[in-house]
Amino acid sequence: MITLYHCDGARSFRPLWMLEEMGLPYELKMLPFPPRVFAKDYLGINPLGTIPFMVDGETKMTESSGICHYLGIKHGPTPLMVGPEDPAYGAFLNWMYFSDATLTFPQTLVLRYTQLEPEERRNPQVATDYAKWFLGRLRAVEAATANAETLCAGRFTAADIVIGYALRLADSIGLAKDFGPNVAAYWARLQQRDGFRRAVAAEQKAGVEQNVAPRVRA
Repeated sequence: MITLYHCDGARSFRPLWMLEEMGLPYELKMLPFPPRVFAKDYLGINPLGTIPFMVDGETKMTESSGICHYLGIKHGPTPLMVGPEDPAYGAFLNWMYFSDATLTFPQTLVLRYTQLEPEERRNPQVATDYAKWFLGRLRAVEAATANAETLCAGRFTAADIVIGYALRLADSIGLAKDFGPNVAAYWARLQQRDGFRRAVAAEQKAGVEQNVAPRVRA
């Protein structure tokens, strides 16, 4: 059984969504955010104290986009993956890495310096600068979705899951108002997917059952 440690709204939503799209059995363990502060016992499981943490037999992983890639290969085949024989393979991999390194990174700084730090340490200038950084990098998604329903390979793939989470996070921290028209329409389409809705429902259900309150959203 795959075990996924997850916080409400955190980047661990990527593998949760992937699990739901693939229909794989899993156990979802909810933690308060950030767990290294509010669930110190978790450090005995994942010394980094970060989310996600996935356990699949002897395999243990902490990188959200990497977990999605692992699930697609290890527990496939699945149309969510794009193989090296496909002309879209390079684009697929680029989106998989772009999702966290380029898009989620600046968002975490916006979140930190607007919500997570104590009032005296919050920094509107840092938050504004990194919001602009994120929105500038989002132009790649705006261009890719100008004439396509999805990012690559002519179908919904894990690339859409990992980029889709970055859009979900942007929405939760107040940046969706600045989406371009193509990104806004793309994000609306993603939210209509059954797999996305099941992942949101699983997140909410597990939070209630495990008595872990959802993170306060912007």
